[in-house]
Amino acid sequence: MSVLIYTENFDGKFKKASFELASYGSAIAKMLGAELFAVTVGETSPAELEKLGTYGVQKVNVIKNSKLSAFTAQAYSAAIGFAAKQLNATVVIFGNNPNGKAIAPRLAVRLDASLVAGATELPTSVSPFTVKKRVYSGKAFADTVLSKPIKIITLNQNSYKLLENPTTVVAEQLDYEPNDAILKAQPTEVVKNAGKLSVSDADVIVSAGRGLKASENWGMIEEMASILGAATACSRPVSDLGWRPHHEHVGQTGKVVAPDLYIAVGISGAVQHLAGVNSSKVMVAINTDADAPFFEAATYGIVGDAFEVVPKLNAALKAFKHNQ
Repeated sequence: MSVLIYTENFDGKFKKASFELASYGSAIAKMLGAELFAVTVGETSPAELEKLGTYGVQKVNVIKNSKLSAFTAQAYSAAIGFAAKQLNATVVIFGNNPNGKAIAPRLAVRLDASLVAGATELPTSVSPFTVKKRVYSGKAFADTVLSKPIKIITLNQNSYKLLENPTTVVAEQLDYEPNDAILKAQPTEVVKNAGKLSVSDADVIVSAGRGLKASENWGMIEEMASILGAATACSRPVSDLGWRPHHEHVGQTGKVVAPDLYIAVGISGAVQHLAGVNSSKVMVAINTDADAPFFEAATYGIVGDAFEVVPKLNAALKAFKHNQ
């Protein structure tokens, strides 16, 4: 019996989310008295694989096949399903990100498994196996019982802290040949957002909405992001207007994020937007409207004109960093 985590590598590197999964999976393995294994697809250096051992992973199975060089949910779910069977995994854990959301339900069908998406905590019980998740756009929690022998979980990013549990990790190549039938759907183009921090990976996000009035006013937002080492994001109307690229759109219909700090500038706080950001640990709202819904959800709020407030904040942040 084992717990298996899927660790995505990006150009051969693991991101923080993979280590969160390892920490979470290690705790579940301890609850079950099981071993913790990982599976990754593609070329990854031995040094990078060893990092997983810091968080309790005992063995990493590496699947290398040129046919899997481009991600497709069908092909990857088949590959990870093969690994799960080889390793006798009774719990399989993914990040609750776009790829994890695409693979997990397909794998649940393949393995005839129970699935809970968007877990936020460790299981409250392993008999019956019960996992807490957010429901109703994050306004409530539900305890979900996974009754089948194999359980699949997608874990919300930044919902479980990194916990070191050093162990010696063994890396093994897993021979797997994908069925040509599942390779029919292939991406025609892969565009990477090189040189910029992704909102999905950022610990700090500076986001703005229609309150900025025009795309040319984003300079002060990008400046704040640069000072804080943050990613930039936007509300849906902004991306729909073409002021900012669609990959920066966060919210219920965009990317769901959970950074340590989320700064919302000129965003009123519609329920759809809040549903995608309300897992943030600290939220700061800046808006001229004192009755904006965002203030009800925000940890801190500033009622004021963004064109006056943000430049002053940027100056103060620069001064603070200079004096450190």
